[in-house]
Amino acid sequence: MKLILLSLITGALVGFVFALLKLPIPAPPALPGIMGIVGIYIGYQVYIWMAGTFLK
Repeated sequence: MKLILLSLITGALVGFVFALLKLPIPAPPALPGIMGIVGIYIGYQVYIWMAGTFLK
């Protein structure tokens, strides 16, 4: 939980600094960006599952 909170605070600070400097946000559009992150996580979990199942 501590890591999640730290990540959220860091992201908020970076977003604030970018807005303050009037720079474009350093992230992809909201939904496609979130789906990309979810896809990466799912792919990682599938690999962990397959490695544990088939590579024993």
